[in-house]
Amino acid sequence: MEAATRWEQLISSTLTPTTAVAVKLAVTPDQDENDVTGPADHQHKTQNGGLLGSLRHLPGISRFTSSTNNEQRSPLFRYRQTRFSSRRVRRRVVFKHGDCNVVQGNVAKRRRKYLQDIFTTLVDAQWRWTLLVFAMNFFLSWLGFAIIWWLIVFWHGDLEPTAQANSSWVPCVRDVNTFTSCFLFSVETQHTIGYGAKHTTDECLEAIFVMCLQSITGVMIQAFMVGIVFAKLSRPKKRTQTLLFSRNAVICQRDGQLCLMFRVGDMRKSHIIEAHVRAQLIKKKVTREGEVLPFYQQELKVGGDGEEDKIFFIWPTTIVHKITPSSPLYSLSASDMLRERFEIVVILEGVIESTGMTTQARSSYLPNEILWGHRFEPLVSFKKETGEHEVDYNLFNNTYEVDTPLCSAQSLDRVIGLHQHNSDLQKYGISTTTNTSLV
Repeated sequence: MEAATRWEQLISSTLTPTTAVAVKLAVTPDQDENDVTGPADHQHKTQNGGLLGSLRHLPGISRFTSSTNNEQRSPLFRYRQTRFSSRRVRRRVVFKHGDCNVVQGNVAKRRRKYLQDIFTTLVDAQWRWTLLVFAMNFFLSWLGFAIIWWLIVFWHGDLEPTAQANSSWVPCVRDVNTFTSCFLFSVETQHTIGYGAKHTTDECLEAIFVMCLQSITGVMIQAFMVGIVFAKLSRPKKRTQTLLFSRNAVICQRDGQLCLMFRVGDMRKSHIIEAHVRAQLIKKKVTREGEVLPFYQQELKVGGDGEEDKIFFIWPTTIVHKITPSSPLYSLSASDMLRERFEIVVILEGVIESTGMTTQARSSYLPNEILWGHRFEPLVSFKKETGEHEVDYNLFNNTYEVDTPLCSAQSLDRVIGLHQHNSDLQKYGISTTTNTSLV
């Protein structure tokens, strides 16, 4: 019994700092019960999978765990997020809807460089500017060639009253007597309208050359502007509007290991082919040489099973990051999560099935958006009436509480490792009293 008592002290001492944080964050017992994210019908799903569930089978722990089952849920395994004001400005690199919070400033010769890539500039511009450029291109081309036509007929003398009165006079362009008629002829020529009254003659070679030049110019302007409009309408960025990320990420145990999890979904019937997920943790880092990296990016290993980043994306999938010794979250406990300042940027990439274009959807999670000790509710069910699998997106962001140790994954592995070592000593008949006292 002495060894069991020492094990209870070891577990308690491992979790004592985070217990104090959890008690401090609790408002009132009644209010806490109402703050549970999951609905009441899912309260029976609360698992015994935390530190108690992982170590329940260990010798000497049964008395400790049975006492917690008889009492109301202890604050030892409860975690409350901090209450952030909605007016507080959160410094994040990527917004929840995927836009990057980055502004380019003090760029030398910025306008010139944007004009050199005018196509991309117009595609990225707002619709009001694109439509304005669209209209101005045509109007200026009509006006420019109208001036050229007016100069041709003016130099040829077609605007003279004597020439107009002479029935044997052959003008460069028939039925063009004013600048307004020159503008109308310019529009008819560029768009090949051809009403029949106004037309060129073989009297002026320059008129024939300008007619050919305007026809080519009109085709080029139409092709350029139609390409811009089509590119704006078919941008893969619009496909990301139907790709969803869960509002919060969660941390709980899966197969006895602490995992960070978030959920992704697709509202459309056309799927994302070759979908794969990435995640990066962005935080401040100081190198060994003292260099300060304010936005150091570290890759997180994520996937549907925590190993492979490619997913079969036919319904909402929970993406898992196993908090292993190689993870930057390995030494963070629940209390450390409240003090740390970092951002986890998650990226979903794939090929759009209907268009074959590559798309990328982004979102991010701050520490206050990570729920410790929660798990996502299942939202896919099978309907016998229709023989189909139904996805209920009302449950997409829903979570429910589960027993989860508030210590870090590093501390949890240390506890399990110490017990495993103790079990090995008992297996070979070596007393554990002396060894546990060393702890």
